[in-house]
Amino acid sequence: MTDQPVAMVIHGGAGPLRGGDYTREVAHMRALIEAGRDRLVAGGAALDVVVETIAALEASGLYVAGRGASPSSDGRYELDASLMDGPSRRAGAVAALVGYASPITAARAVMEHTHHVMLAGRGAADFAHRQGLKTIEDPSAWFTHAGRGAGRAPSELATGTVGCLALDRSGALAAGTSTGGVFGKLAGRVGDSPIPGAGVWADDTVAVSCTGAGEMFIRAAVAAQLAHRMRFGGEALGAAADAALAEVAVLGGEGGLIALTTTGEIVMPFNSAGMKRAALYPDGRMVSMVF
Repeated sequence: MTDQPVAMVIHGGAGPLRGGDYTREVAHMRALIEAGRDRLVAGGAALDVVVETIAALEASGLYVAGRGASPSSDGRYELDASLMDGPSRRAGAVAALVGYASPITAARAVMEHTHHVMLAGRGAADFAHRQGLKTIEDPSAWFTHAGRGAGRAPSELATGTVGCLALDRSGALAAGTSTGGVFGKLAGRVGDSPIPGAGVWADDTVAVSCTGAGEMFIRAAVAAQLAHRMRFGGEALGAAADAALAEVAVLGGEGGLIALTTTGEIVMPFNSAGMKRAALYPDGRMVSMVF
């Protein structure tokens, strides 16, 4: 372990509704940044902090992830999440997971207790059962519908995929993303959030988590594209992030991303109306905002 400064970034989703009151989300994200800072300063591992933070975002019901998810077209709640460890590039993910409270916890179990990267649908649920993960006994009482989808047109829907990046005192990066998907999605739809390279990435240089129009983020391989622009193209973080997000716009999508390097540099660009986001910078400065 070194005395390297720590850093951390959170997003609670791009595309918030203009005029909406996000006071609770801003305060919640700041509290999570403060808690993560304390864990990291005390020597906590980046991977642990990312999982703990995303689990708290899922459990809050404030975002379109975990408790805040909306149902698919068949009325079921299908949740997605992914996790990536920078130094080893180990990854774990679940897609279309039904009946379990914390998809990021399931993603970590896939990473640590299987030889696979992703489990989906019934296989993911069966695996979560074998791991003894927390179940959702009564979906009608559990889910909060943070996207406020009932009776709204798609253009009026709030979104709220969540993500977290952390840099620990050893210089290790980790990244995670979790989502309930888009409101009214077809049963079985999987977006970018559980796909390493599309909605999440971490290596020995940069960590990335994305939010927005998942299909376009998949088609542009945004998270890996950003990292590869830096690694193979020699681009600076900000330029790489802007270029990757510009490809989403060219494809007709909007959204945002957060990215963090091993030097503690942070960017949080978006091309939507806003993005719920918070960050701890290496100098100790903290921010939490939406627009």
